[in-house]
Parts: sequence; structure tokens; C-alpha cells
Amino acid sequence: MPKKGGKHLKMGKETQAQCKRAKLEAPCSPSVLNFETPDSLFVSLISPIKAEEFFREYWEQKPLLVQRDDPLVAAYYLSLFQLAELQELCHQGLCYGRDVNVCRCVKGKKKVLNKGGKVNYVQLKKDFDQKKATIQFHQPQRFKEELWKIQEKLECYFGSLVGSNVYITPQGSQGLPPHYDDVEVFILQLEGEKHWRLYKPTVHLAREYNVESEERIGNPTHEFILKPGDLLYFPRGTIHQADTPLGTSHSTHLTISTYQNNSWADFLLDAIPGLVFDTAKDDVALRKSIPRQLLMQVDAAEWTEKLSSLLRRLAERVEESRELRASDMRKDFITHRLPPCLGGGSQSLGPGGKFPKIDSKIRLQFRDHALLTVEPDQEDADEIRRDMVYVYHSLKNRRETHMMGTEDDTASEGGTAQTHGLRFPLSHLAALKQIWSSSTVNVQELNLPSDEEKQNLALALWSECLIEVL
Repeated sequence: MPKKGGKHLKMGKETQAQCKRAKLEAPCSPSVLNFETPDSLFVSLISPIKAEEFFREYWEQKPLLVQRDDPLVAAYYLSLFQLAELQELCHQGLCYGRDVNVCRCVKGKKKVLNKGGKVNYVQLKKDFDQKKATIQFHQPQRFKEELWKIQEKLECYFGSLVGSNVYITPQGSQGLPPHYDDVEVFILQLEGEKHWRLYKPTVHLAREYNVESEERIGNPTHEFILKPGDLLYFPRGTIHQADTPLGTSHSTHLTISTYQNNSWADFLLDAIPGLVFDTAKDDVALRKSIPRQLLMQVDAAEWTEKLSSLLRRLAERVEESRELRASDMRKDFITHRLPPCLGGGSQSLGPGGKFPKIDSKIRLQFRDHALLTVEPDQEDADEIRRDMVYVYHSLKNRRETHMMGTEDDTASEGGTAQTHGLRFPLSHLAALKQIWSSSTVNVQELNLPSDEEKQNLALALWSECLIEVL
């Protein structure tokens, strides 16, 4: 998933300003997808395969090809992105590297043909026609509202960032050598035909293989010809390559990818430090000193039994509390995911409707875009910080910078995007859980001691567009 959002990439002020440009919104064919809920969207994307069958038989296990001989599906896929749209996009200030890569596979190696600076369409088309170069367009959901709708719903469905790239390859050419990605990949064939070869479909992060040498990876385990309207899924770590056969002017496909850095290992690396910190407050065994000179020993094997014992104490803590926090992963996701797609190219949100009062009935809106977490007070400089309740949301995130690095005008000096949300005393946790767990709730019934606190809580959430008054 190239161009992952989060703390890994930074954007300069000049680059950020260029992101504030108009989007290309061509009319879209009637949708064949069901946008009613995140579940219905995913089910319609992989139809006629059922979600239960997909996760039981294919997810993280083996490739799935869904071939469709349906002109309505083919027309809808074509409307998601076409080669013809690049000319208008180039007029909006696309840059090589950030927005577009031009490359070709030559003798099993990737050759990058980027010119540097802004993309000139005439030169881009010349490289495409004469040098048989592949055009890779990064994160088209920044410009195409239909892709914004699709990926926003998929981020709700997976609870993980979802990126996309468009690849346009002329006939008789190949853009990339055999390679693998650390993401789950869905391929949507938009234009023409594409010949796919997959190798070792269950190899996860196969770093021991020289994937640029076909002699090392052997024969393909799967070969497919994708036509417009077809969908191909393969697990992360699957070595793959694709080319456009002769006889078709060019091929365009869209990759939708997710689950980067979203493994149990990533979760535990995030959650274990907090678990140790919390457990050590109550468990004196974790506060005892390590043996003298332990840090200087070459082999500390004699202490493994003690370490195993301490790890079992941590496991018991998890079983007793039924809680394991992964705050950084959750915040990274909510900070960098897409905002809700409101339609009509708009993403502006502001408080509206009735003002919350003590006798109002309220309900949470944009439930998939908000989360509750308990963390040490980030504004308390004392050595011992008290816990506070934080409500984070993605309603003010910017579509223009999705999967492109840090937020532009909300980035801090340290290069980390600002997390939007609210901060409450721990005494408000029960009332917030009421709102999160109920379809509707009366302000008067919130679990807080005074009417003033109840109304102030409702007002704070309403001001952030997190609740609506019925």
C-alpha cells in the first residue's frame, strides 16, 4: 500500500498547498454496489461470493477470482477511472513521485522514467505510447468521489486504512517485475485486459525470496486474464506480476489495499507497554529490581523462567480485566482515515438541527468514525498523570491528503497530524458509554450527578457533530 498515512511521511508547505485543488468528478455510471452499510458494500463488492465463504476460504489464505460477464458492472468499473481522465488531472498540478510514477519492467528490473517536478500530459502520453511505460496514479480517491465512497465504507468495514492506486499499461508491456506487498489486495479491472501471474500465494512477507528473479520463484501457481468488471483478491505476501497482452490498446486496473501493519504482532507491540505500566501499579513483582549485572550478561538464559512467570502475570491481568488497549494504533487509524462522504463533493460538517437541552433525546451519528479511549492526561505535566477519557473522530480529516502523509494545515511542527476530538474527566466514562451503546438516550438519563454536567456533555458532542438531537 504505497503512500501510507500516519507518521511515516511528511509534506512540505508547497506540496501541501498543491493538494488544495479542485477534484475531477466525472459522471459515474449507475452503481452496482450497495452503500447502505459497510457490510453491504463489501458483500456487493465481492458478489456473488458470500462474506462468510470469503473469510473462511480465501482471506489470508489463497487468491480469489470473480469473473463477471455483466455490462452494467463493466460500465461502472470503467467510470471509476479511465486513461482519458489523466489529461484533466495533469492540469490540476500533479507531481512526479507524489501523484504519478512512470515505470517499465526491463529485463526483470523496474526502470523508473519520472521526469521530476509537475507532470506534463504531453510528455506523459509520449512515454506511455513510445516507451510503453506504465502510469501509476497514487490514491485516486482524492479526486474521484465514487472511490471516496467505496474506500470510506471499506475503512469502516475493516477498521483499517484503505488505499488505492491506478495502473495504466500499454499493450505488450509490463510495468513492474515480480514483487509482493505487505497488504491485502483487491484488483478491479477497469479497461482492457490484464494477464496476471501469482506465485506462492500464502507466502507472507517472503523476504527470503529474490522476487526479481523468475528462476528463484519458480512457475506461477495461478494465472488469470482479467476483463472489465472482474475482481481479483490475493493475500499480502503473494508474489505477483502482470502485463497487458497484445491486441488491446491498453489496460487499466485499480488496486484497493488494506491491513498494512495490522497484525497481532503490531497490536501487541502497541498494547503491551501500557499493560505493563498499568499492571506494575498493583503488582509488586513487576516493580522488583532485575538481578545485578543482568544487562551485561551475554546469555541470560537462567532468567527465562522468571521472565515467563512475569509474562503469565500479565496474561492473568488481561483475563481478569478483559481489556487490552492499543491506543496508538487506534489513534493512527482515526487520524488518517477518510472522513464521511457526504455526497456532492462536499466534506464540510458543522453543528446543525436542534440544540441539545436537558429534556432532549439524542443519538450518536457517524458511529464508525468515532472512538472512546481512556489514557493518561496528555495535558498534565506531573510525573503521575491521572486517566482521562478521550473521544477521537475523523469528521474533520481531509480527503485531499488521505494516504499521502500528514494532514496539511492541521499538522503540528513535529510533522504529526492533529487528532480531532474531545477530552473528559474519567467520571464521564459511564455516560459516554451510554451514548455509544444505545440507539437513543435521553440527556436527563445520562449517568452524571448534575443536570449541568449532562447538558454540557451533550453540547460538547453536538458541537463536534457527533450526536444529533431527535
